[in-house]
Amino acid sequence: MATPASRDLDALIEEATVDCYDEAEQVAGFFACLEDELELPFTTRLFGVDVSVEQIEQTEHDDIVAVCRRDNDTAAIRLVDLPLPTPLPEGAQWIAAWKKWQIGS
Repeated sequence: MATPASRDLDALIEEATVDCYDEAEQVAGFFACLEDELELPFTTRLFGVDVSVEQIEQTEHDDIVAVCRRDNDTAAIRLVDLPLPTPLPEGAQWIAAWKKWQIGS
């Protein structure tokens, strides 16, 4: 899967936030799209080691995190900080849209 173009990301951002009245609803809209579209689990490298991204969660502070596991250890990493593997997992364009929206909001 190729990296989506900026206009494609704008369309995803619009889709996730179209009927939202405030930032909390926009985060919830993105979370719903990510839950529906992002194929989990997938493996990526974090701090030089392979980890499995097993789920995503919406925090009480209106952020989205990836729950990563290595052996018996888990850590929640902000989705904007999560490095993505090559090839990209199915639905990764939603992570790219989330990152773009976070930079712009």
